[in-house]
Amino acid sequence: MIEVKHITKSFEGRAVLKNISAVFEDGKTNLIIGRSGSGKTVLIKDIIGLLRPDSGEILYDGRDLIQMNKSELKALRKEMGMLFQGSALFDSMTVLENVMFPLDMFSKMSSKERRTRAEFCLDRVNLSDAGDLYPSEISGGMMKRAAIARAIALNPKYLFCDEPNSGLDPKTSLVIDDLIHDITVEFKMTTVINTHDMNSVMNIGDNIIFIKEGVKEWEGNKEEVITSKNQALNDFIFASDLFRKVKEVEEEELKEHKG
Repeated sequence: MIEVKHITKSFEGRAVLKNISAVFEDGKTNLIIGRSGSGKTVLIKDIIGLLRPDSGEILYDGRDLIQMNKSELKALRKEMGMLFQGSALFDSMTVLENVMFPLDMFSKMSSKERRTRAEFCLDRVNLSDAGDLYPSEISGGMMKRAAIARAIALNPKYLFCDEPNSGLDPKTSLVIDDLIHDITVEFKMTTVINTHDMNSVMNIGDNIIFIKEGVKEWEGNKEEVITSKNQALNDFIFASDLFRKVKEVEEEELKEHKG
């Protein structure tokens, strides 16, 4: 579990995060949503230690990241898995070698153990037959799955995903969403996802944090987001005709049920 308590962050006197508190639970997909410039990327960077907040606490199972020294922070980072927006696979390495990379860098496993672990991770994301291929030889969806396999190679307690569906078609996006959710539950990870994808919100939003202009405007789950009375959230979520119609249908059904 990750707890964020009263985080503030400013750049050149401009407040970007304003007293944000949130709890990201184990075994759940925790989504951070908001418009571009809302502060959600800064919040993620604070949580993983790439930025230092001006005040507040960031607790990893009770351990405050902000108070850690370099060796403690290095040890914590070994417990983190990262899924980057562009997959960030190494072009010169095969898919299997990409997945083995964090194991080669940070684990004390033997070469055989590292390969076995990497093959297990590829099998978990349904890429068993792609290990000998290079990133240029596979599709965008396969690259994303390979990146997920690499992110879980070290069996992390905490998984961070930055726009995991960026550049993917809707069908492939659903596959990636389901995969992230399934491995989160299976391995009981604390997964935090920074996303603009409203399909992800409705599909795997176990816990959703909505940030507006640096303030936590709303918090809830995928069922509650449809019936929310928060105007700022509604303006963000129901910007498309599709989601506006979904809300209208939900409200009509609720009226009929009450009637």
